[in-house]
Amino acid sequence: MNGSTYKRCGCRDPKSRKPIGQKCPDLRRAGGGWSRSHGIWQYQIELPARGDGGRRPLRRGGYDNQADAEADLDRVRDALAVADTADPAQQTLVGDLIEIALNADEPIPTAGDVRKALFLQQQPHQMPIVADWLDEWLHGRKTLKEGTTRSYRGHIRLYLDPHLGHRRVDRLRSEHIDAMFDAIDERNTQITTVRTHGNPSERAKVKGLRVVGPATMHRIHATLRKALNDAMRKKRYIDTNPALFVELPSAKTPKARVWTDERVARWKATKEIPSPVMVWTPAHTGEFLDYASDADDRLYALYHLIAFRGLRRGEACGLHWDDLDLDAKTLTVRWQIVQHGWATAMDTPKTDGSDATIALDTETIVVLRTHRGRQRYECLAAGPAWRHNGLVFTNMLGGPLHPADVTDHFHFLVAQAGLPPIRLHDLRHGAATLALAAGADMKTVQALMRHSSYNLTANTYTHVLPDLAHQAAEAAAAIVPRRRRPNAGAA
Repeated sequence: MNGSTYKRCGCRDPKSRKPIGQKCPDLRRAGGGWSRSHGIWQYQIELPARGDGGRRPLRRGGYDNQADAEADLDRVRDALAVADTADPAQQTLVGDLIEIALNADEPIPTAGDVRKALFLQQQPHQMPIVADWLDEWLHGRKTLKEGTTRSYRGHIRLYLDPHLGHRRVDRLRSEHIDAMFDAIDERNTQITTVRTHGNPSERAKVKGLRVVGPATMHRIHATLRKALNDAMRKKRYIDTNPALFVELPSAKTPKARVWTDERVARWKATKEIPSPVMVWTPAHTGEFLDYASDADDRLYALYHLIAFRGLRRGEACGLHWDDLDLDAKTLTVRWQIVQHGWATAMDTPKTDGSDATIALDTETIVVLRTHRGRQRYECLAAGPAWRHNGLVFTNMLGGPLHPADVTDHFHFLVAQAGLPPIRLHDLRHGAATLALAAGADMKTVQALMRHSSYNLTANTYTHVLPDLAHQAAEAAAAIVPRRRRPNAGAA
């Protein structure tokens, strides 16, 4: 039952031509030891009897050295040791697991595999591969928003399935996951290199391909980590989550930068944009709103609302008149229009914290009342073609605005106004900047932006504060009444 290792060869008897096997004289040296050059190493062990009582001798060969044969024999011994020696049913089941695996040319079951089979009724040969589990896992997530589901599906289709999908869930290791991210890094390098190639046909090969940035890698990792957590907790396919042992470079969130006079001058000379997240000064915001108002732009009220109260693009597009109380000067965020590819859908806010009531200033109330009068005129002009859906911001026939069109129109207005470029989402950041410039503390700004945590707000806008410090200093000095101001030219 303990097993042993030995050598055998393919030599045949010269007369009968039958295999000699272990009896070949060349297998042994003169002193009785095994020949170093003749024969191949094997191991043998008696597996527990089958369910019908039949014997089950196990012999496996093809090893180049005794150490490899002993290693596999030890794996068989470790698997057999899990079963209770006083429980024949357990011993038979372990024998079955080993026999099934070897006959299918699969690895010998580990002690962990055997424990799952004995105590959790999960046999290794029934374990799903990663691709099948990810498909089952995503199909079972019934409460996810469409955008989240779409993101998970993209991670699985583009990265997890191609690199890890063929592996059995219980045999997935952190090294395999590390290799996936290494492959993504290599692909990034290839794309970046080809983009600078002198041959246009070479550059065309990577047209439309995107480099996978650190933030996206973290999201891919989070998708896999969650799926494997559920495999561990709900299905008990695994004892530990290998994704927990994978380290990725930190995904630093771009810091918001203010378009100071120096940065604007550099941008005009070089078109250099200091950060992916740029914020206008209050003066820039005023110039933009004045331009949109003077142009009698029909979306002026939408941009005004984002600039002053920090609504997200989808929240502004999904705002209903029922969500506004113009007399009480409040706005409640209950809906948003989300974009999936090019298709759009009405959905609830991004987070529970996003569903909140926001106080409105008097000027914004005037802007919204004026916009409502304009919309009523457009309704009369459209006649029966008008869509009565209760939205505050619509197209010329009352239909919902497409968020991408709102963004494109914003960029058009910015260019026409001759202002330094920002994203539409940065106009929302501008609302926080205006509040900070007016002296609001970070906790108040967090409530305005409806961020889930104070740290998120502080990390996003800490870099904005130094640029506003001089404005705050000037404002503080201006508050104090003086009979005679110091002469600035004498400084």
